[in-house]
Parts: sequence; structure tokens; C-alpha cells
Amino acid sequence: MEVGLVGLGNMGSGIAKSLLRAGHRVTAYNRTRSHLDALVSDGVKPAATPADACHGDAVLTMVADDSAVEAVVFGSSGVLSALPKGGLHVSLGTISVSLSDRLAAAHSNAGQQFVAAPVFGRPDAAEAAKLAVVAAGPSAAIERCRPLFEAMGPKLLVVGEKPSLANVVKLTGNFLIASVLESLSEAIAFARKSGVDPTVLLDFLTSTLFNAPVYKTYGGLIVEGKYEPAGFAVPLGLKDVRLVLQAAEAQSVPMPLASVIRDRFITAIARGNQHSDWSVLGRIAAEDAGLPAAKTDGA
Repeated sequence: MEVGLVGLGNMGSGIAKSLLRAGHRVTAYNRTRSHLDALVSDGVKPAATPADACHGDAVLTMVADDSAVEAVVFGSSGVLSALPKGGLHVSLGTISVSLSDRLAAAHSNAGQQFVAAPVFGRPDAAEAAKLAVVAAGPSAAIERCRPLFEAMGPKLLVVGEKPSLANVVKLTGNFLIASVLESLSEAIAFARKSGVDPTVLLDFLTSTLFNAPVYKTYGGLIVEGKYEPAGFAVPLGLKDVRLVLQAAEAQSVPMPLASVIRDRFITAIARGNQHSDWSVLGRIAAEDAGLPAAKTDGA
């Protein structure tokens, strides 16, 4: 397929490479030109504006937050004004439920199609085509996108025709990951201060009761203190938890644990960890317990 891609950060760059390996032709735009130039040798065709990436079978957006999506979609030379009738916009990033609804309405009013398809996975999974995709939108549009989703990873969940349902699933998943980060951080701090080797503890837990990638991956980062470089930075984690709380409040659903985790991310930023991976909650729990840095923490 001929596709446009707006956003070449840690995730977008990996997705671009996966699409190219699968034989798709990619025209991309990125606000920071150096990220785009780095992919030209891989076969990416550069676009000067988001609008210039909107002339293929679909345009994908993978940018950091709601304001960035609004800028590339509704702004000057944006996606909304450039897509033709019947054109397709696929949002891959983690955005608010309310913005997803707004995008669906705006594209519908313009005679275009919109699919929300946020992805689960870290940057290495994006580059290795091992992402999990959660999609929602018109069924015909999702079928048009299926070759693109298959190029990104082996798992696709279609949750319905209302695009924002996919965003609800994505926010639910990120809330659960953040909850695991906080509980792992507290548990490992408790074990360390009590004299238990956290490496031995983690190996036991992840080979028995908690044999899941999220515990193994993030538990390993916390035990080793490997918070830099960030696969998913703290401000993005804070943004996602805020989006969860916003969407939950709109549905009159209390989420007290999400409120606690929001404050933990704020604490992490207040202590100068804004460029660290969101698993840096392990450092916050250790500091609160009066513990020295973990093995490589701060190195």
C-alpha cells in the first residue's frame, strides 16, 4: 500500500521500518527533520507538511499527545484539509477518548473515514514488527488497513465500529501497566530493605505466579535500575494516567489507584526524572524507603 506516516519518534520510526520491510511505500512527515532524514536511506519518502503525506491509501498518525494530534490534523496544511473524500486517517497513538470522538465526527463531516488503532509495545517491538494493535472504526476501513496492521505485529483486536472504543482499551491497558510498575516498585523496595535479593525474588515470581512479559520486562528494569534511555518517558505515563482519569470521570467510574499513580509520576518529575523511563517509579519507591541506588541506577 501507499501510506503516509506523520510522527517519527521512538515508535513511529520503528513502525516506518516495519511497513517498509513488508513492502509498503511510506511517505513521512516529522516536525524534527533529522528524524525523517535518518530514515530516507531505508526508503522513506520525505514530506514537507502533514498534508504532503495524505496522498496515498491511508495516512497514519503517531504523535505524542492530544495537542500534537490536533496540530497535525486540524492545523494549517493538516490531515483533515488534505485528505480527499473517502480518504482514511488511522490514529496509532494514545489519545483521549474525547479527541477520538471529535476526530471521528470531523472526518465523517468531511466525507472521510477515521480508524483508531492504538498499539501496545515498546520501541524495540515497533521496529521488530511485534506490536499488538487494537482497532475500532468502520469495518470496511479496518479491512483496508489490515495489511498495515499485519506489518506492525501479529496481534489485532477489533473492538467495534466506534473508534473511541479502541482508545478506551488502550487507556485500560496502560493503566494496568502503570499499576504493575507501582506495585513492583513497592514490592522490590520492600524485599531489598528486608534483605531479600531482588534478582532472586523477581526470577521466582516471574517463573511462577507472575509469568507475564510485563512483569519480566519492567521488573528487570527496576531491579537493575535501568531507567535510561527511556522507552516510554515519565511525562507520557503521566499523560496517559490523566487521560484514564478524565475518561473514567466522564463515565462516573472512580479509579482511586489511578489517582495514586498520577501523584507518583508527578513525584518522579519533581525529583528530576522527566527524561527517564516510566519504570523509574522503582527509583521513587527505593528513595522513599531510604535505599541506595539499584545496580546500575544513575550510571
